[in-house]
Amino acid sequence: MIAIDMPLTQAYLKGLVQIDSVNPGLVPGGAGEGEVAAWLARTCRELGLDVQLQETEAGRPNVLACWPGHGRGRSLLLTGHTDVVGTENMPGDPFDGRVEQGRLYGRGALDMKGGLAAILSAVAALRGDGFQPEGDIWLGFVTDEEYLSIGTDALVQQVHADAAILTEPTGLQVCVAHKGFAWLTITTHGLAAHGSLYEVGVDAVTHMGRVLNALEQLNREVFPRRAHPLLGRPSAHASLIRGGLGWSTYPDGCTLQVEHRLLPDEDGAAMVKLWEQVLGDLTAADPQFKAEVKLDFSRPGYEIERDAPVVGVLHQAHQTVIGVEPEYAGLYAWLDSAILGRAGIPTIIYGPGGEGMHAAVEYVELDDVYRCAAVLAETTRAWTGV
Repeated sequence: MIAIDMPLTQAYLKGLVQIDSVNPGLVPGGAGEGEVAAWLARTCRELGLDVQLQETEAGRPNVLACWPGHGRGRSLLLTGHTDVVGTENMPGDPFDGRVEQGRLYGRGALDMKGGLAAILSAVAALRGDGFQPEGDIWLGFVTDEEYLSIGTDALVQQVHADAAILTEPTGLQVCVAHKGFAWLTITTHGLAAHGSLYEVGVDAVTHMGRVLNALEQLNREVFPRRAHPLLGRPSAHASLIRGGLGWSTYPDGCTLQVEHRLLPDEDGAAMVKLWEQVLGDLTAADPQFKAEVKLDFSRPGYEIERDAPVVGVLHQAHQTVIGVEPEYAGLYAWLDSAILGRAGIPTIIYGPGGEGMHAAVEYVELDDVYRCAAVLAETTRAWTGV
């Protein structure tokens, strides 16, 4: 079994966490991924890898590093995102990377710089062991996963691997499925009039109340009819609502933004059709009711077959390193693996554990990072070595 350098791994992790890489798409004025990309590029060059920067937006590059094989084996992509969410309400310095009782704290420690450190550590261990890959080993450190995933959209235009491991935090469970999402805007239309003119005014906000009732009915009666063994049922919630013109005016419009969480076989277009049917039924019941729905953004879910070759190789590596068979899981969140999978790269999700993703206190378990690195090293050796 390949030995992992734990002090080096912790140094990688601390160096990553201490760099502010808040996504500017989420937080105006956020630092972005430029500085952490420069750090990663330098570190990958120190590991002897071929490195290129791939601009996704100005000052926000992907880092694509390659350890070329001899051309006779399977290629593997080890990947994760470099951006983090905002730091509002976090106590102290959110980027201090302090270590307490076997945990490293800071924004992004769990989501997902622990996984990035495990990738670097695995490659360092393979280098130190004298490993020579037959297939190419790619490292893809991408931007913007926390918002629109422009980083992975760009990566798949340039990297075509036979399989990928996305090191999002899974608590060392093997994640083989995750949900997708769809953002929709529903608009109800009324007729503005003085508040005293009840025979003239049409209240768009009240009409939106019927939409909210329908949303509740979908969650209570319709969505539970479908379920996935690892992901449960689909769901939807009201995210934002806006409407009204003033105290003494009938509102002529109201907008509701709805987020759907989708099973792997669902998509945003299906949710639009669902709402068109709901709004059609409400219109049939009341001719004054007028509304429409539009799809703002959507990402499909993803599922890899349990018998996919990369799953079997990682399963064996986990068993070798940890000493027990891995647990399999699904994640309710959306991940970049959906983009990779639909680009023809079978992808498995496997990473360390901890607590506090997007929360005021975030940490990653250091032992998990070390063990994740060891599993990645064993998987990479088995996958690309022959």
